Amino acid sequence: MKNHSAFIAIAISIFSSFCLDSFAQKSQAKPNIIYIYADDLGYGELGSYGQTKIKTPHLDQMAKEGMRFTQHYSSAPVCAPSRCMLMTGKHGGKSYIRGNYEMGGFEDSSEGGQMPLHEGAYTLPKMLKTVGYSTALIGKWGMGVVGTTGSPLNHGFDYYYGYLDQKQAHNHYPTHLWENDRWDSLNNSFIYVHKPIDSTKATDADFDYYRGKDFAADKMTEKAIQFINKNSKEPFFLYLPYTIPHLSLQAPEAYVKKYIGQFDEKPYYGQKGYAATKYPLSTYAAMITYLDDQVGIIMEEIKKLGLDNNTIIMFSSDNGATFSAGVDTKFFNSVSGLRGLKMDVYEGGISVPFIARWPGKIQANSTSNHSSVQYDLMATIAEITGTNPGKTDGISFLPTLIGKKNNQKIHDFLYFEYPENGGQLAVRLGEWKGVKRNVRKEPNGAWELYNIATDRKETNNVASLHPDIIQKIKETAKREHTHPVVMDWEFVDPKIKK
Repeated sequence: MKNHSAFIAIAISIFSSFCLDSFAQKSQAKPNIIYIYADDLGYGELGSYGQTKIKTPHLDQMAKEGMRFTQHYSSAPVCAPSRCMLMTGKHGGKSYIRGNYEMGGFEDSSEGGQMPLHEGAYTLPKMLKTVGYSTALIGKWGMGVVGTTGSPLNHGFDYYYGYLDQKQAHNHYPTHLWENDRWDSLNNSFIYVHKPIDSTKATDADFDYYRGKDFAADKMTEKAIQFINKNSKEPFFLYLPYTIPHLSLQAPEAYVKKYIGQFDEKPYYGQKGYAATKYPLSTYAAMITYLDDQVGIIMEEIKKLGLDNNTIIMFSSDNGATFSAGVDTKFFNSVSGLRGLKMDVYEGGISVPFIARWPGKIQANSTSNHSSVQYDLMATIAEITGTNPGKTDGISFLPTLIGKKNNQKIHDFLYFEYPENGGQLAVRLGEWKGVKRNVRKEPNGAWELYNIATDRKETNNVASLHPDIIQKIKETAKREHTHPVVMDWEFVDPKIKK
């Protein structure tokens, strides 16, 4: 009798578990997925992350309705490699693209883009195509232009619209954007945004040179709304990498006017590159508030179409805040006092905001300190949709999103490899983070070591006190590095001679 009761109990337990798993799979089978990517947005530039001078009401509301991550990293401290690792689930030691390998120039006639993503790459949209998703990229690509293996149409996207070339994206009023490998002319004259103006003779007309009629991000939002409406009856994946607040400092005049008079500011004349602007602080704040409004428009459209409960919306940034050309990161406390900015593997260069909202699945107004990184996204979406992420370096953070912390796998390590700005490495092992800079000139230089739990601002290098941790970091870095396809990116392996 006891055996019979035990059998029934076990059967009920197995059946209940099966039902729960089936329900989870059914309820999460094919949700719409929207991933919104800011460009050079710092960790502390949203109200929900402590910003006090720039207004971001829609993203703050998104955080109240979803989950805010406090220890989320971009995969690299600059544009192109971050985007490659996001789309392929690889870290910096294995990624095909590891730096901003620029080609061509800034003029339309010399548009050349960056290192193209290789033919046959297994990408996030390709993965989702296997289970019936419609896929779109709207925004900045940065991994190959028309006529190369890097066209988004070669990498799983049914539709794309926006900038292919990061250099073109330095100007928010371009002459054109690209739509499915076709040139789409905008109502703007060519602007060479890196032309400075004479500060002793500057007039309003000189500043007006950097303003056009068609703001690129307006077009992106318009195309995003069209894609959502067209695909509202079937599962879709929308990758929406806006070009804001990346320089140049350009924003619609109505947004700039919201801030003029609030800050004590002086004109920026373009002396350090990028567009000159009469109100640099106001314009930078305006760009982020404008971006926030675009997120609001997308969220409102999802609600209007009745897709709210079956759509997960995520928001993050490709790296930390920028470091020059009229942007005052200290004034805005853009990285919340963290060390470093864009192009650094210190926390300020790779710590980014990350908000995820999924009504009924993600607990509202929740916060997570789970250590995660953007190369986790492919594994996470694979678990959500029941697809195969392939050989990814990521770990799904779906358990964290849906409140199953006990089921959350933890990274043994996080690895960052960046060949530019002297050559930099970073390894995080639990609460410990090792940083090695200037590797090109000093391949045998010392590692720095910080306890992120107690010293997130990385002010107290304790490497000399923990040789055992340093040894584990060295072993991790050696194990995780593979030879890159571009010789200029090889700065780790001393056997490789240039």
